[in-house]
Amino acid sequence: MNVAMSTEKLQMMVFAAVFGALLLASGIAALLKLRLPVGADTGTIDNLNARTNAWWMMVAVLALAFWIGDGGIIALFAFISFQALREFISITHTRRGDHRALVWSFFFFLPAQYFLIGIDWYGMFSILIPVYAFLLLPISATLGSDAERFFERAAKVQWGLMICVYCISHAAALLTLDIPGFEGRNAQLILFLVLTVQSSDVFQYVWGKLLGKHKLAPAISPSKTVEGLVGGVLTASALGAALYWMTPFNVWQAALVSLAINMVGFFGGFVLSAIKRDRGVKDWGTLIEGHGGMLDRVDSISFSAPIFFHIVRYWWA
Repeated sequence: MNVAMSTEKLQMMVFAAVFGALLLASGIAALLKLRLPVGADTGTIDNLNARTNAWWMMVAVLALAFWIGDGGIIALFAFISFQALREFISITHTRRGDHRALVWSFFFFLPAQYFLIGIDWYGMFSILIPVYAFLLLPISATLGSDAERFFERAAKVQWGLMICVYCISHAAALLTLDIPGFEGRNAQLILFLVLTVQSSDVFQYVWGKLLGKHKLAPAISPSKTVEGLVGGVLTASALGAALYWMTPFNVWQAALVSLAINMVGFFGGFVLSAIKRDRGVKDWGTLIEGHGGMLDRVDSISFSAPIFFHIVRYWWA
């Protein structure tokens, strides 16, 4: 059995396990709803069903991308970046003078960033946005001859491009790492990242509902609690340790790496929650029922992906 076949079978096993967990969650939600008295409030169960149904769709799309291969994975994260950037800009105050900068962001820098991943040009991938985009975009905006709140507008466009494109693209960039003894299995690193960080979000929700009493920062995120943070991060890190066989790490390395990306992911969600509160909105959008927008679902990955990429690149590649 060659490495490619082993990787393909392993990915099928992982997705089968995730679909099995979703089947169990759907079954439990259906059972809980059946046991409710007639006329009882079903809001919590309906919300759980909506979230679970959305997870079915998201996992199916992810599985399809992995089945297609590297091109499918890169295209999927490019779409995620596009949708996240669209949501970010939609709640950001912009003016006519920003239109050139936005066109550059959506139709040049975003596709160029993922093209560079596709051709494995790390040197340019790592500086395209933080150097060239950050210099060109304000220059482009000045050509709009609009100086009103210029500094604030330029910062918002650059920050959106940074979070939604540059940071998220590091998940797809894991495909480009040359890891001795791990050849042909880089897609497993993306699965590890997504499963660990996304499970942290789920476990934070569960632990917060079960034990949450002490609000972390109600003005930023009313639903996040200290108990949810500790329980969610530790449980997800334990899951990451259990998934060490998908990575080049041993068990303790997988646990420590998981702890790092889960902590960063948590505070990434916190930062984006602060931006939402500043703009006076609850969610970034309505694309995913029960979850909000795309950026609501990938906010933690946007912060954890570059950290995970550089941890792996520095110590294993």
